Amino acid sequence: MLRKKGKESAVPRWERRTVDEGELRLLSAWEVLQARREGALLAQDGQERALCDNACLLSQALERRGKPVYENGRQVLERLGVEDIIRLAGEWADFNRTHNPSPQQSKEVLDKAKKGWSTRLMSAFSGVCSACLALFPRRTGRGE
Repeated sequence: MLRKKGKESAVPRWERRTVDEGELRLLSAWEVLQARREGALLAQDGQERALCDNACLLSQALERRGKPVYENGRQVLERLGVEDIIRLAGEWADFNRTHNPSPQQSKEVLDKAKKGWSTRLMSAFSGVCSACLALFPRRTGRGE
């Protein structure tokens, strides 16, 4: 699953986290599903699956100046060490949990996330009340 080179990302700044290697961006459910499918194709057995899944996830999420750093999961596996893949995947998971909290998380975590959503800067010309957008934050489309 190769990504197109030179494709500029239109991901808002709040959906990004800076790391040494570039920026991690939040992924849509479709992009996560694509990464898992690519990871399943790369893995030879069940023991390799987690590493391959994480490498494919990073190929989708890691960008530099709005462009993907790696074309696919195989390239991530070839260029990064296991420790770096684990560290970056953990950073992305923490970032994703912050912006997409689970109902199983504590009330304090959910309240903090709701506060962050309600204070997010909104455009006066978005056509929708910012209170509604706080409840249902915009996400990038399928692979966009």
